[in-house]
Amino acid sequence: MSKKVLILSGSPRKGGNSDLLCDEFLRGAAEAGNQVEKIRVAEKKIGYCSACYYCRDHGGVCAKKDDMAELLQKMIDADVIVLSSPVYFYSICAQLKTVIDRSVARWTEIKNKEFYYIVTSAEDDKEIQERTIECFRGFADCVDGAEEKGIIYATGVYEKGEIKNSPALEEAYQMGKSIS
Repeated sequence: MSKKVLILSGSPRKGGNSDLLCDEFLRGAAEAGNQVEKIRVAEKKIGYCSACYYCRDHGGVCAKKDDMAELLQKMIDADVIVLSSPVYFYSICAQLKTVIDRSVARWTEIKNKEFYYIVTSAEDDKEIQERTIECFRGFADCVDGAEEKGIIYATGVYEKGEIKNSPALEEAYQMGKSIS
């Protein structure tokens, strides 16, 4: 059975290391017969949550009129959500954190999702990526029926394109291909 796979690439660099891993995950998931969409979050106009709670009093409609409403609907409709970010000061990048924060408008509608995480860092120690993964898990913990299915840890990559020399590309492809 085909699944709807939504890949949220938090990388601010188009063709950056985590973005390239998303492409390989997409290729594998598509080859496995899934409906796959990758969204480069940095290319969307998404403002910060201002905690005004307009959404609470207006059926999940946010006071901000930007690209988030469409993105949030895609998150709700997806069977699989892939969260990808470079490590920034041992956490996720601001672009992806903004999306997660803005999901508050309809977060209770994001249910029964399979989650995959893709993380890249300049440091070689996989251990430092755990804080970033914990940020992703914090979001997933708020999703009823969330199931963590896989993690790609890509270490030792800083310059754009360095990931091309890493076995993580094949790992991302195979992980995407395993979705069924």
